[in-house]
Amino acid sequence: MNVWTGQARSQAADDDYLDGNALAGPLSEVFSIDITAALGTCSGCGAEGAIAEARLYVSAPAKILRCPSCGAVLLRLDEREGRLILDLSGFRNVTIHLD
Repeated sequence: MNVWTGQARSQAADDDYLDGNALAGPLSEVFSIDITAALGTCSGCGAEGAIAEARLYVSAPAKILRCPSCGAVLLRLDEREGRLILDLSGFRNVTIHLD
């Protein structure tokens, strides 16, 4: 069951992505917590789920995290010229549990 959609999981054979857990290392340079355990709400469709369950695409110049429900871009992480550029504009919100 997909916590983002409440529907059974489906996966096409040609999908070339990693799950959001693959962002744990790069994001640990920005956040002092495990951000992949946070809950995010997609701005596109309103689906909510753990960041770890979103789909991470790494074949582009930047790492792109997409909503598993609608495919909207949730997050872009670009590492270049000694800088990390983090775009979270695809999330309506991100909830981080502190306990």
